[in-house]
Amino acid sequence: MTAVPPPPTVGLSRAAILAWLRERDETQLAALWQAADETRRRYVGDEVHLRGLIEISNHCARQCAYCGLRAGNRSLERYRMTSAEVLECARRAQQLGYGTVVLQAGDDPGLARDWLADLVRSIKRETGLAVTLSLGERSVADMRAWRTAGADRYLLRFETSDRQLYQLIHPPLPGQSSDRLALLSALHELGYEIGSGIMVGLPGQTYASVATDIELFRRLDLDMIGIGPFIAHPATPLGDGTLPIEVPADQIPHDELTALKVVALARLACPEANIPATTALATIDNESGYELALQRGANVIMPDLTPLPYRLCYEIYPGKTALREAGADNGASLAQRLQRLGRRVGTGPGNRQRHTPSAGDA
Repeated sequence: MTAVPPPPTVGLSRAAILAWLRERDETQLAALWQAADETRRRYVGDEVHLRGLIEISNHCARQCAYCGLRAGNRSLERYRMTSAEVLECARRAQQLGYGTVVLQAGDDPGLARDWLADLVRSIKRETGLAVTLSLGERSVADMRAWRTAGADRYLLRFETSDRQLYQLIHPPLPGQSSDRLALLSALHELGYEIGSGIMVGLPGQTYASVATDIELFRRLDLDMIGIGPFIAHPATPLGDGTLPIEVPADQIPHDELTALKVVALARLACPEANIPATTALATIDNESGYELALQRGANVIMPDLTPLPYRLCYEIYPGKTALREAGADNGASLAQRLQRLGRRVGTGPGNRQRHTPSAGDA
């Protein structure tokens, strides 16, 4: 552990979090942006770690009310990548100097436990890269086997701490319950670095609910936090209006500003966490979404290395495809963009670095 000075003082009581979430005055928000950026600099430095995203399957057994991969979307061409295809993407990540690959998919029972374990072993053996898994709700036995095979991290967003809203937009599989907080605890016990996060602006989501989410980030002591604005695919109940949800008076907006406020507050709540500038933010602001997130607490980018024919079919929400065609940016261009922000491309796997307060700090 290394010692760092305490972060700048920006109150994180529940009342303060709610006040920041409601704040719209950019003059006032400048203090929040500065505190988040300084906290990021002190705790995780100026390196921006690159995680090569590989979307290995767009099959999904679930019927989530917002996601284009939902089982009920019959217009989507489905695919599963072969081991050889995934390994080729991992080799490319290594060539580009990335420290991590992220294997992402829908909740796909067709991705067999042993097949995935063999794939993880091959990636580790051939590239030495860190491996992050984002494969939805799998059994503890599956997650144990993949950890034993060498997987380093697991991402599982709880989406909202409002249990009633969560069950409405994310119905469980028949005969099964859905408890992502319990799975996150199990992943921690298995020795994974754990990541979670939320969508901001879900219909029915209140300011108070998001304040609870931020408090939950801190209570879970997350190693990674993913935050993006709510964007519904049109071929879903929330996209086509077939799932009407009453909008409360305290409905939180799903705009860029609000999502960036949550990024900044997440950095202050969990100063050591790795926080990506998410694709969803870049989708609603293709010009500066990544850059603004990096200036408000984020320290990770996940360029898409999925082969284009598959990438076009991984349509979680609209507007993502065109952006992602250029997602696997060449290293020189990305490095130049980061340099303009006073940042640099990170080296190594970019694991969470735990710190202790400096001597004498209260």
